[in-house]
Amino acid sequence: MRNCLILGCGRSGTSMLAGSLASAGYYMGGKLYPARKANPKGFFESLPINAINERLLRPLAPSRSTQLFMRIWRAGFPSERWLANLPLDAPQVSASSRIIRRIRHHLRQRPFAFKDPRFCYTLPAWRPHLPRDTAFLCIFREPGRTVASILKECRTLYPDIPLTEKEAYGVWMAMYGHVLQNHRHEGDWLFVHYDQMLDGSAHARIEKHLGTRIDHRFPDASLKRAAALPAPACVINTYRTLCRLAHYPT
Repeated sequence: MRNCLILGCGRSGTSMLAGSLASAGYYMGGKLYPARKANPKGFFESLPINAINERLLRPLAPSRSTQLFMRIWRAGFPSERWLANLPLDAPQVSASSRIIRRIRHHLRQRPFAFKDPRFCYTLPAWRPHLPRDTAFLCIFREPGRTVASILKECRTLYPDIPLTEKEAYGVWMAMYGHVLQNHRHEGDWLFVHYDQMLDGSAHARIEKHLGTRIDHRFPDASLKRAAALPAPACVINTYRTLCRLAHYPT
């Protein structure tokens, strides 16, 4: 049973993938976020893990909030940097000795399965401390559906952040761009399309990749609620690359 990290843009199925692993006995970081309307079956995302990644990103990704009070209020807990858009040539995240101690603390709890969209940017800070056999899973879905869901979530959680459709596509492109260009050539990676979780075609590949059984009943097609927005050509090209890696027909 291999340790793993789950990566992918927010609202792309990361919670569904992590939820399918929850019953296998993985440590997921403690203090998991409770379910709510956006993810009625749960997020399977850890407050302490998010906090580490938010701290790593803070010097490189300023708050998007238009209100000073909200920027100050959110500074003390993990929040909005799953919406960060870091250029591919941005400086690598840098971990202080204190952050490294926190990373190592969580990595001692094994087997672990940590899920956070921010890993698309912060993986270089975690890599030196990961066990050699750590597996990486990257999940994605149609970018137009992801962006529609991001915009809806942003309006609900962050009314002070006027995220546009173009900016949301920028987040999508940046996160998967970092995975494709900066991360996937090191380590053992598996790419999965959202729909491959729903139809079960990815289940056997995931189980072989991780060396454990997953919960085949966890993915719920009724939760595929976002309508797809039209995506720019550059986004479609990146999506097709992801589909090829996941052996998903386009």
